[in-house]
Amino acid sequence: MGPSVLATGPVLLAEEDLSTFGTDPWWLIALKAVFCFAFLMLTVLISIVMERKVVAWMQLRIGPNRHGPWGMLQSLADGVKLMFKEDINVKAADKAVYILAPIVGIIPAFMAIAVIPFGPPGNEVSIFGTRTAMQLTDLPVAILYILATASVAAYGTVLAGWSSGSTYPLLGGVRATAQIISYEVAMGLSFAAVFLYSGSMSTSTIVGAQTETWFAVLLPVSFLIYMVSMVGEAHRAPFDMPESEGDLVGGFNTEYSSIKFAMFMLAEYVHMVTVSALAVTLFLGGWRAPAPISTYWEGANHGWWPLLWFIVKINLLLFLFVWLRGTLPRVRYDQFMKLGWKVLIPVSLAWLMLVATVRALRNEGHDFGDIVMWVAGAALVLLILSFVYDAVRERKDRIEESGRKAAEAEEPFDPMAGGYPVPPLPGQTLPPAPRRRPRREREPVGVASGADSEAGETGEAREADDA
Repeated sequence: MGPSVLATGPVLLAEEDLSTFGTDPWWLIALKAVFCFAFLMLTVLISIVMERKVVAWMQLRIGPNRHGPWGMLQSLADGVKLMFKEDINVKAADKAVYILAPIVGIIPAFMAIAVIPFGPPGNEVSIFGTRTAMQLTDLPVAILYILATASVAAYGTVLAGWSSGSTYPLLGGVRATAQIISYEVAMGLSFAAVFLYSGSMSTSTIVGAQTETWFAVLLPVSFLIYMVSMVGEAHRAPFDMPESEGDLVGGFNTEYSSIKFAMFMLAEYVHMVTVSALAVTLFLGGWRAPAPISTYWEGANHGWWPLLWFIVKINLLLFLFVWLRGTLPRVRYDQFMKLGWKVLIPVSLAWLMLVATVRALRNEGHDFGDIVMWVAGAALVLLILSFVYDAVRERKDRIEESGRKAAEAEEPFDPMAGGYPVPPLPGQTLPPAPRRRPRREREPVGVASGADSEAGETGEAREADDA
């Protein structure tokens, strides 16, 4: 399995210590909250310009180049433009819910950043003479808090589609509901493997458990499942079905304009930053410097330097979002749901069972060789069962296919059955199209008059000569 869950040393759970939180003065707590808000807003402004610049570069275009140096103030100009747009309220909409929906969508997006660690929790930095941790707060169940806020944000999308009083926004809201439910299950299962390895749901403790090796290396399957799930959660291409302008005009926000439309766009980009920060915290070592730097530089993980590594990792994941949008086309909705329910969730469950088994064997004192034998034996049994199942299913499909073809051979295919023209299914053939018979195959028409009789005889003679 390579550098995965099996190739680990002794099982050591990270010690959960939250005593450094909750002791800051009120002005420092307010300053940290303002910093979290400013960090999200500034990162969103930069990510919007970066997205337009990077996609333009991929498509051999110039991109924004008018507002500010090199077009770097384009996102700020877009926000000001939306502020001065006419705010239209739909007549058929439920006014209270219609106005409340963008607020419900954007507030939870800002709440999740409160428990994300920007640096070590050991009061290593000084702000106006007060030693503090580079994190607003932490909780014993911080990851569950993030999942809860992300779930509440989904109500903004659903309520926006329902309250608009229009068909296409309603379809976009329903799509968003099914999408979030499907991919939150796979996302939660990927988190469970991290909980098993760190022994905690606290974000600072999870980062502390990655001192030796990042969880992206120890739990590669969980990391890949989360990367796919976070794209689906953020409604980003190629999984942006709730905003599918090709068939839903604009999705759940079709009937919104001005500042309310801007709030939905802001919530989408803030959600991108939040899921990227969560990926960095859970799988990419959090604020820790990459291995080559931290190996040769002891002070890389102390002071203000962790904030730099954290920001660099987040921007790399944001670049991944932009890269996917400029590379992959939008998938069909049935393909998207099949990926979530038939691929990601079963793989997550199987991987979680494997991780739990390995942890249990390690806790009981089994060595590495025994664990490899147990896991390889279980994998071999599952592989044999899958082969037997595929063989039986293939034989059954062949029998059904032969029976269907026999039934179709007995009954001619009628493309107009039911009153509507339908194309033939595989194995069915269209009846021959009615055609006019060649002239030589037609029967001569007898006539009574002499002239017509002569003409008929002449025609028959000509046809005989042609034959």
